[in-house]
Parts: sequence; C-alpha cells; structure tokens
Amino acid sequence: MSAETMHPITALPFGRRQLLTGLATSLLAPRLAIGSQAPQRIISLDYGLASTAMALGVVPKAIAASADWDRWVIEPPLPPEVADLGSPWEVNFEIISELQPDLILNTPYGGALTPRLQEIAPVLQLDVYTADGGDVLPKAVAATRKLGVALGRSAEAEQFILEADTLFDTCRERIAKVGSQPVAMVYFMDPRHVRIYTSPGLYANVLTRIGMKNAWTAEGNFWGFETIPIENLATITDPEARLIAFDPLLPDVMPILERSPLWQTLPFARRGHLTVLPGSLMFGMLNDAMRFARIMTDYAEASA
Repeated sequence: MSAETMHPITALPFGRRQLLTGLATSLLAPRLAIGSQAPQRIISLDYGLASTAMALGVVPKAIAASADWDRWVIEPPLPPEVADLGSPWEVNFEIISELQPDLILNTPYGGALTPRLQEIAPVLQLDVYTADGGDVLPKAVAATRKLGVALGRSAEAEQFILEADTLFDTCRERIAKVGSQPVAMVYFMDPRHVRIYTSPGLYANVLTRIGMKNAWTAEGNFWGFETIPIENLATITDPEARLIAFDPLLPDVMPILERSPLWQTLPFARRGHLTVLPGSLMFGMLNDAMRFARIMTDYAEASA
C-alpha cells in the first residue's frame, strides 16, 4: 500500500504530495535570526531533537543526559565527542557557554530554562508533546521540517521524512502478509504498576500507521501513556490480545510476577501472551518512530 493510499489513522498528513508541499513551505519559511550562515554548533536539551539533527547531518556538540542515551534512544549511536550537559532540568550552563553554540534546541518540557539559555545563544523551541493534544506523529513531522529550515537542511529533512514514510509502508505490507493480534504496550514501573501506551502518543500512532491494533482503547495524556495498576489489564477482554513489555525491564519484575497470585489471574500470564521487546524512545520523534516500527514488524513476523 502506498503512502498516498488512505491509512486507517486520522490527522496524519504523510503522503508524497504532502511531502512536496512541505518542502515548498519550508523553503519559504522564515529562518532564525542567527546570522547569514546556517548554525553548525548546536546543542540539544532533548533526545528526539538531537537524533533528528543527526539524521539531517548535524551532530550536536552536547546534549542533556547523554549518559542515558544508550538506555533510551539506542540508535543511532551517540558519537563519543558529544558532551554531556547533565540533567535536562539542571543543565551545566558553564559547559554551554564554553561550547559557544550558535543554536540551542529545546522543547516546552525544558521551557523554564529558555530565558537563561537565550543569554548564551538563540533558542529554537519545537513543540511535539504539548498540552493542546493531538497526534504526536504528524507533530514530529512538522517539527522535523522546522528543524530542517533552522539548520539550512530542508532538503535533508524532506528526504528523512520520505524515508520514514517509506519504512512505515514497508512495515505495513510485511505485517499485512502475516497478520497480527491486538497488542497492549507497557513499561513496568514496578511489579505492580505499568505505564500503558495510548493515543495520541508516538507508539499508538505508529502502531496504527503500520496496520496493528492497540488493545488498550482508552486515551491517555498528551505524552501518550497512562499509569495503571496491573490488575487494570484485566479490562482488556479480547482473548487474542498480547502484552508487549519494553526494555529496560527492572530485574525484579518477572520473578515477582511469577509468584504473584494477582498476575496469575490475568490472561497475559498464559504462555506466549507476554513478550519483552527492545525499547524505543516513546517521547521521541521520527528516528524513534522508525525504530519502533521495525521492532513491532519483526515481532509480528516472529509471532505469526
């Protein structure tokens, strides 16, 4: 199925015609007032923006919480020369000043830091996860285009969006060949509570885009999740539903669940109804959406 064919997901303007329209729009969009040359020395307070910049060919000089990149983002690998700014809530302003960035990437999540950051360099704040709601995937596409404009890499941004769109089509076709059961997607906060992934989040958007069904139909917060006790998983009544848990899995979760009478009453305690898969950044952008799509497609084929 091509990207121009209607997909069963709303508000995802993600076909070839839209890509060309986006390119024309981005070329006409105003650039940041940061000089005549496109910024090259950038830093990022957000993983999704950092990975997007890397996809467009610009490696940040530093990012917040780089020590946890391999745990949550995983791919692409973070180059060793990228400096660590520390916690995204308490970044090291001394390091930022020393690096002399010509652009700082931020999100509303770190918006409280923007006034201080603006004293050092121009700040580009891109809004993907915001309280006004709406599906995350098209917002990630729009943010990718804006970042492409700011970095002087609009063509690279359009190519990256096209690559993502093509990958989603390929995943959808692969899954259609083998079929798939509905899946509930969780991260275990502890042995009694899970973060379950919902609309309008990135996981839910991509799942629908590649032709799989989310077994958890309630909508969550604008980040795309809801935190629930594990007994609430009993409200999923579809007998074909499977539970997907994502790494990193806390080491005590499975041993405690195996001894838990409560867990044993749930349908997901049956053999083959729970699978642990590699993680992908749920608060990310297109790079993370593509990783998630590949993981879920491989799962669908392996479990067919």
